[in-house]
Amino acid sequence: MFLQPKKLKYKKIRKGKLSKFEYKSNTLKFGTIGLKAAESGTINARQIEAARQAIVRKIKRNGKIWIRIFPSVPITKKPTEVRMGKGKGGVAYWAAKVKSGVVLFEMCGVEDRKSIPAFKTGGAKLPIKTIIFS
Repeated sequence: MFLQPKKLKYKKIRKGKLSKFEYKSNTLKFGTIGLKAAESGTINARQIEAARQAIVRKIKRNGKIWIRIFPSVPITKKPTEVRMGKGKGGVAYWAAKVKSGVVLFEMCGVEDRKSIPAFKTGGAKLPIKTIIFS
C-alpha cells in the first residue's frame, strides 16, 4: 500500500496556496547526497513510491535511502458526470505539498557514479523539476 496517515483530525481539508520557496528543510540531515525540488507542486503517494522503487532498483539495494516528504494532504474528487452541488467529493488520493527547495530523498553508502543516475531516474518519476546535490 502507498504512504498515507493512520489518523486524521479532519477527513477533508481545503486546498490552500503553495508558497514559492522553502528555507527550513533545504539541507541534508541524514545522507551524503540528496534530491531536491526545484519548483513547488503536489506529489501524490503513487509518484513517491514509483520514485523510491526506481532509486532502489538502480542502486541494487545498497546503501540507505530516506524519504523526507510524507503525503498527508487528502485530495478529493467528485465522480464524472455528477451535477454541481451536493457537497465535496470523497478522498481520491493522498499528496504532499512540496515547496521549491525541499529535500525529497536522501542517500548514503553508495558512490556517486551509482547514486547520481539513480536520482536522475527517480526524479523522472516525479511531476516537478528536481536537482541532485550533496
